[in-house]
Amino acid sequence: MSRLDVLRNTMQQEGVDLVALGPGAHLAWLTGVRPHADERPLLFCITKSYAGFLMPALEAQSAKQQTDLPFHTWADDEGPEAAFADCLKAAGASQAKSIVLDETMRADFAALVQDALPASDRQFTASTIGALRMRKDESEFSILKRNALSADKAMQTAWASMQVGMSELDVAQVVRDAFAQQQAQPLFTIVGTGANGAFPHHHTGKTTLQSGDVVVMDIGGCIDGYPSDITRMAAMGAPPENYAEIHAIVEAAVQAAMQAAKPGVKAHVVDDAARQVISNAGYGDYFVHRTGHGLGVEIHETPYITSSSQTVLDEGMVFSIEPGIYLPGQFGLRLEDIVILRKDGAEIFSELPRDLKVIEA
Repeated sequence: MSRLDVLRNTMQQEGVDLVALGPGAHLAWLTGVRPHADERPLLFCITKSYAGFLMPALEAQSAKQQTDLPFHTWADDEGPEAAFADCLKAAGASQAKSIVLDETMRADFAALVQDALPASDRQFTASTIGALRMRKDESEFSILKRNALSADKAMQTAWASMQVGMSELDVAQVVRDAFAQQQAQPLFTIVGTGANGAFPHHHTGKTTLQSGDVVVMDIGGCIDGYPSDITRMAAMGAPPENYAEIHAIVEAAVQAAMQAAKPGVKAHVVDDAARQVISNAGYGDYFVHRTGHGLGVEIHETPYITSSSQTVLDEGMVFSIEPGIYLPGQFGLRLEDIVILRKDGAEIFSELPRDLKVIEA
């Protein structure tokens, strides 16, 4: 069954007459189409019997190389309203009462839909395409596994190159090159050495690696439209005296979260498990972010593993487990793995141990 068919089944169950998507992750996941996105209204409209595009004429010929679904085109000198009316008529949605809007689309795209259907009830995608995207199939698992192993290799390549005097930017470039050598698109490289590691989203810069520094390394690349994401720790020679204690606490938090991650459990239970370990050790004030985020077509997507999340976890969901402790002026420590939830618990994608990597300084 195609993803479009699965979405239509969900629309039937949820009583939804029309789903309207803009360019972005939802559309890419559903159709594989990644059109150029600018200020010109571009929508993909789905009903239980029809699916078609409102498409700027400027983009139509290129987009037709990606799909054989019907287009309703419009030119700059005429505007999109008439073409959109034709699209709604073809879809049998001119009187749609319940519509789902892509929450990531431009506000003026959403206004076009709502102006055309002023009497409709509007919701966003959480119970339709959003819910479907959270549960990965085996083809997605295979792509994500390949990405994870690529990130493992990029991390190891960086470790093999790191030495005192290199800058964070130098290390980041090694990571990017390692991804590129594997035909992966580099997405991000957070390299935080010494006190910079205490900033969870440190902007990698010119700071140089010094003997005794511990280095937070959070990296990701992209293969076949899906990302990787992993964080590991390295030390330039012997780490600070209190490092081993903090590493052990964070590792225990990771393991507690892994144990808590089961189908049927609410996402906050996983966050609670990691947070409790760190709080009990006296470092609760230094764990300053959520335990995890979903990962799929987007690097951050549902489910979010937060202390307030009521999302019920299910088989096939993919998310990070990444607790951390950040000591201002000293160092930061985060350990991150991406997992897929199986019927008996969490399966880790990476094959790289979470141990501290000590690099001879």
